[in-house]
Amino acid sequence: MDLLPEKIAQLIPKERNDLKLHEIEEEIVGKVIRYKIDNFVDFLFQDYKNDREDKSDVEEYINEVQAILDITWEKLNTGYWKDVNLSWRFLYSYATLFKILFVLIRKKDNYLNEAVKVCDYGIIMGAPILDNLLKKIASVLANDLKPVKDDDCEIIHEHKSKKRTHHKTIIIQDKEIIRVKCPSLEKFKSSYMDLKQPVIIEDAIDYWPALSTNKWSIDYLLEIAGCRLVPIEIGNSYTDKLWSQKLVTLEEFIKNYILKSTNEIGYLAQHNLFDQIQELRNDIAIPTYCSLAESEDEIDINAWFGPEGTISPLHHDPKHNLLAQVMGEKYVRLYDEENTPVLYPHPSKLLDNTSQVDVENPDLNKFPKFSSGQYQECILKSGEVLYIPPKCWHYVRSLSVSFSVSFWWH
Repeated sequence: MDLLPEKIAQLIPKERNDLKLHEIEEEIVGKVIRYKIDNFVDFLFQDYKNDREDKSDVEEYINEVQAILDITWEKLNTGYWKDVNLSWRFLYSYATLFKILFVLIRKKDNYLNEAVKVCDYGIIMGAPILDNLLKKIASVLANDLKPVKDDDCEIIHEHKSKKRTHHKTIIIQDKEIIRVKCPSLEKFKSSYMDLKQPVIIEDAIDYWPALSTNKWSIDYLLEIAGCRLVPIEIGNSYTDKLWSQKLVTLEEFIKNYILKSTNEIGYLAQHNLFDQIQELRNDIAIPTYCSLAESEDEIDINAWFGPEGTISPLHHDPKHNLLAQVMGEKYVRLYDEENTPVLYPHPSKLLDNTSQVDVENPDLNKFPKFSSGQYQECILKSGEVLYIPPKCWHYVRSLSVSFSVSFWWH
């Protein structure tokens, strides 16, 4: 298909049947939408076979596929995510694919940026299709986009060169979480996992490219993924009434929330960034200790990237957690499950795994028993991994610009 960039055309199936459109069930999405999808395919495959140069229908197709995306978006965001029929997620991914191809054929101003953003919406909201085709397309397109060098860039580098001062966090010695150097699997299981004992593991991820050959920095992240769309949280904590979420490019997030002073706190939190951006996934590796999982479920890998001051309120999770620190430092406080009665969990079912207490500024008139809680704490530094057992309450605050990777498993 000469109307598409060669690298993209090589990724697209050459036969209609190879598209696997049966994943979009007509009885779920309706005959009209399915008819439109078939029309898009007819147009694209007619281009493949006849090499048509006529682009007159492309604008109309872009409008039609956007209407389908809008309808599907409503379906995906109504009710509970788990209750949405999978056909709608497949539809969103295929409609995304067709819009990307139409945008690339049309070739209007900034069409590569537009195509990458469309692609990321599909990756985030849709279901994987055609051996993660959207992910592959996004990588190819993003590789052709370089960070824009402008006057604002000088301000950014000037900001980076300034040392920021912040309140020094002092760790109480007898409360400090123990540190060990890369224990064996047997030692880790018997001494820490089985006993639900938190531990900081040193020298376990030094071999990661993110810490060595492709050492992560603001500049590196901008170069590799600056044009990619990511979901961020706005607000001090997800428990705040004004807390919200939005999608922005990583470059916008870095410029507006990490490198510039703003009254708003922005946090790229608990996002499966590595399923979205393969280049960053290549820079990390699943720690060997995750092989001790009793379940065959996949390891959940999430990114946590934000400026100094981002907070995860005191809460607990049902899975084992290895928190790997790649950039910057974090203060972490842990309370074991036995402390639950004095940690004042939220009464609502939605937040019953989260404490009502502001850990570092507790209201002891309202929560008088909180001060009796027994805790451990640490400053987690770049290259270190913290093991957090299931049901262990944890509070986290960034002491600097920070990038962490969490690995959850049963």
